[in-house]
Amino acid sequence: MELRQRNIASAVSHRASAKRVVTASATPAPIVQAGDAAVAPKAEWKGAKLKPLGYSVLAGLIIWCIPAPVGVTVKAWHLFAVFVGTIVGIITNPLPLGATAMVGLAVSMVTGLLPFAAAFSAFSSEIPWLIAIAFFLARGFIKTGLGNRIAYIIVSIFGKSTLGLTYSLVFSEAILAPAIPSLAARAGGIFLPLTKALCVACGSDPEKGTEKKMGAYVMTTVFQTSTVTSGMFITAMAANPLSVNLAAATIGQTITWGQWALAASIPGLVCLIAVPLILYVLYPPDVKDSPEAPVKAKEELAKLGPMSSDEKIMAAALVVTVGLWIFGASIGVGSVAAALVGLSTLLIAGVITWKECLAEGPAWDTLTWFAALIAMASYLNKYGLIPWFSQTVVKGVSAAGLAWQPAFLVVVLLYFYSHYAFASGAAHIGAMYTAFLSVLVACGAPPLVSALVLGIFSNIMGCTTHYGIGSAPPFFGAGYVPLATWWKIGFGLSVFYITTFLGIGSVWWKVIGLY
Repeated sequence: MELRQRNIASAVSHRASAKRVVTASATPAPIVQAGDAAVAPKAEWKGAKLKPLGYSVLAGLIIWCIPAPVGVTVKAWHLFAVFVGTIVGIITNPLPLGATAMVGLAVSMVTGLLPFAAAFSAFSSEIPWLIAIAFFLARGFIKTGLGNRIAYIIVSIFGKSTLGLTYSLVFSEAILAPAIPSLAARAGGIFLPLTKALCVACGSDPEKGTEKKMGAYVMTTVFQTSTVTSGMFITAMAANPLSVNLAAATIGQTITWGQWALAASIPGLVCLIAVPLILYVLYPPDVKDSPEAPVKAKEELAKLGPMSSDEKIMAAALVVTVGLWIFGASIGVGSVAAALVGLSTLLIAGVITWKECLAEGPAWDTLTWFAALIAMASYLNKYGLIPWFSQTVVKGVSAAGLAWQPAFLVVVLLYFYSHYAFASGAAHIGAMYTAFLSVLVACGAPPLVSALVLGIFSNIMGCTTHYGIGSAPPFFGAGYVPLATWWKIGFGLSVFYITTFLGIGSVWWKVIGLY
């Protein structure tokens, strides 16, 4: 009996001990002590970056609270405040670009500034979709290996230095410029995938943290020079003929293809030669010389062997797309339709899948924020803010009584840098070209030179931002260049472009008898 009682007591003691162990193991993690008070760990904030978000909101609120200038409606002024706030958000990046743009559209709609149809009107615009489709084509270009094959061929010929590779891309794009009237198609559909494939083949990939190896320099240079080449020929950018038509109506002179090309040739060539060198110093690649690269490229080409069936389909789709970009206008096929022909070919053949297109995040992000900015900028014009700005400039310059030379400089600078408020070259031309050309002529500036300068600068001014011209969003979306760096380089080179065209250009225009 005594033994039994001892066994029961032992069992009870064992169970009590086990209960204490279980209870101890189930006890929550110890609370951090701060003196005598217990402090629970703070939950990590997962939302927007609050400081950049504050800058964006503050910029918009300041403009919103300032009374609208005389001649500007309250609605137009408040939309301008939202637009500025959105731009500041895109610069400071509190959220991904597409999310920032969505917040801007939300504010515009909630405040009654834009109805749904207006806020999303630019999602039916050609340029954002052309840029998005260019991303999909680039996916096929890289996935099939065709991009690497072409990249290795270029490296085998020009690959002894990063500078040599860059010049080969710059002048290849310049050669195609007069034949392809869509800058977004030319730069985004052809040269973006080629340039990216070339950078990746040389070991420069932002996903691996090696963007500075050569890609940041090459991407920046090819983009910057694309704004120059689009301004060198009437047929290099879709909106250039609009400048020609408006000039004819304003000054009674029709600018010919040859006049435009000749006027832009010397200053344009100076820019194409100088920009790669300038950036080579100010934004240099980490890898400058690679004497072994051509040999390695030839070895890689040998490993690739003959073209695969997917490469051949990709090449055929690209040839058809480029052919339609060049000649499609004559048969009624637009740039987006041409790009869709190429994309449809790749989808039907299984070279790329729709699932891969849906997973192409940068394409959809770019489509979203670019379309949102186009919509807001378009309605700033419709609500009268841009016409008011143009008229204010005209009155101010006229009242100043300046000689035509300083008046010319002031008007051109205002025209150029007002592009920060535009997400489309065509919109800028349509809103401001005629008014600014009229004031230049009224001040005594040479009419033909004035028309040409505004027409050429309507392209080059896209260099300043990552949304100002069709080639900017896809090149920026590749992820090689930080946003702040993109804007700094854009502004710095804008000063160089203006100095070159108004300096060397003015001498050249005198030589060829334009004034």
